Amino acid sequence: MIADSPAVSRLRRLRWMLTGLFTLTTTVCLAALAAVALAIDARSRADALDGDLNRRATALARAVYYDQGVLHLGPLREDDLVQGPAAVAVVEWDAADHARQRFARRPALLPRPAGLSEAGERARHDQETVVERGTAADGRTVRLAAAPVWDDDRIGAVVVAVGDPAAGQRDHDRLVRWLVLGGLGLVTAAAGAGHLLSGRSMRPALRALDQQEQFLSEAAHELRTPLATLRLVTEAGARSPGESAKALGDATRLVDQMGRLVAGLLTRARVQVGTQRVERTALRLDQVVEQVVGELPASGAEVTVRAEPTVVHGDPELLAQAVRNLIDNALKHGAAPGERARVDVVVAEGRVAVRDHGPGVAPAARERVFGRRAAGPGGGTGIGLAIVRWVADLHSGTARISDAPGGGAVAELVIPRESSGPPV
Repeated sequence: MIADSPAVSRLRRLRWMLTGLFTLTTTVCLAALAAVALAIDARSRADALDGDLNRRATALARAVYYDQGVLHLGPLREDDLVQGPAAVAVVEWDAADHARQRFARRPALLPRPAGLSEAGERARHDQETVVERGTAADGRTVRLAAAPVWDDDRIGAVVVAVGDPAAGQRDHDRLVRWLVLGGLGLVTAAAGAGHLLSGRSMRPALRALDQQEQFLSEAAHELRTPLATLRLVTEAGARSPGESAKALGDATRLVDQMGRLVAGLLTRARVQVGTQRVERTALRLDQVVEQVVGELPASGAEVTVRAEPTVVHGDPELLAQAVRNLIDNALKHGAAPGERARVDVVVAEGRVAVRDHGPGVAPAARERVFGRRAAGPGGGTGIGLAIVRWVADLHSGTARISDAPGGGAVAELVIPRESSGPPV
């Protein structure tokens, strides 16, 4: 498993931080909305209960009446409002202003006589229906409404309607549970969505980092050999002053070669990010190969070229880079133990075949070696053949490895001679 670079690790940590921040923000917003909804629900339930008790007490107070100072409760007993869920009581005051309870339904929900009298006194004082909180005989908190009953110009009695808020509270608690469960589900969904969105938003940055690392790897791979050769040339010139002119010429040639390599690397990087189109021109593939072979440093290896005039359409720098990588790969891995490398290059019909005389490549590994990180046994970054495959695909061609007759391997780059390749 390939470890992430520090930059990629920082981006991944940033993604988790963004996910956490998005989740926290969503949680706070949902919690605030739920708190507002619960407050509104509790207030509306309380107002609904108070309104019902007010209407019930007022209506029942109009149903009962005084006749020659006598309170008649007959209509009260027949009224449907008395049959509802509320408790009902009637408190009357005599001429001495002593209160006594004249009627009671569902007495367990009613406040004690003193509590009923206090509510009645407030209704008599305000001369209108009052709604307030009370305490039932069993200790429960209840809501009650007290409506006055007039006897000519005085209030002789009060009808009290009492309601239990527990039923509404049970419904409110059920709403709380549903809001909590729904909020947890929404927060989980929001966290997942935030993680996906943050990942999508960071893909360009990850892609840019990957392209940067790829460019640096390819630059190191492509410039390693010219730089090593340049050092040998300059050291030889420094040791032999008589060879300084030749060393200077070789150094200039190597600098030009590295300039072309860097230009090719930049071209590939720009093509991959879409900021540059590949320049396709008609060119002699055989001449590209001969130029690459002519620029190889003296290493004791034997490289032979058999080329036929071959015209293809393509980018000269990228094709030269691919051919150079094929030959470099053959020189590094294509020699038998204890022998100098021998490489045969054949160019014909848009095909560049590079044969070595090494141990060859196992059939199972022939596709894997074209991967970016398929390092060979000799070390290196393992991207040389990956560049060859990329250049071949860019020109609608192919790159493959097969067995060579008599041992070794043949690496081929095939470029269609008439096709201009896919648009880029």
